[in-house]
Amino acid sequence: MDLMQILQGQLDDNVLGQLSDQIGADKQQTATAANGIFATLLGGLANNATSEGGLASLSSALDRDHDGSILDDLMGMVGGMVQGNSGQGASALNGAGILGHVLGDRQDVAAQQISQSSGLNMSQVMKLMPILAPIVMGVLGRAKNQGGLDLGGLAGVLMGSAQNAQSGGFGDLIGSVLGGVLGGQQPQPQSGGGLLGNILGGIFGKR
Repeated sequence: MDLMQILQGQLDDNVLGQLSDQIGADKQQTATAANGIFATLLGGLANNATSEGGLASLSSALDRDHDGSILDDLMGMVGGMVQGNSGQGASALNGAGILGHVLGDRQDVAAQQISQSSGLNMSQVMKLMPILAPIVMGVLGRAKNQGGLDLGGLAGVLMGSAQNAQSGGFGDLIGSVLGGVLGGQQPQPQSGGGLLGNILGGIFGKR
């Protein structure tokens, strides 16, 4: 299961057009930036999932707030977020909160790298990130539910998807973005986590 491919598949021409209109960019730039945001968030989630506590917290958040139902009407979801509507499902649509949990205080670093890669300005990227973050959580939640994933399965899907994103044309972007997000630290020897932990450590290093 490649979450990156699933995420890219969510942005059909209509959704991409709506996103582009809202941030004042052309579709190609918006798509490039969206791919960078998706890859960055997958990498950040995979990094968080290397700790038992982080993985358990993620699983609880998915069960509580992110069942994937927002994917059934992405046009409506994007429009509602842009207009500042909350209402039912507000937790599932808390893009700023999701970004805070996944990237912490390094969101500006990520936005700067994605800006350089896509040609969008920082303001446009910062508008796009909280709109796309709930889509990432929705796709992950639906994958967890439909696949019946336990904690180990969830970690495996995240790490495999992050690795695929890196080898599928996003390597330079992921390396630059996550290098900045993770403080530029070099990969550390893994004290646990087995093969998946070693794979992720080799790609992204440890927070």
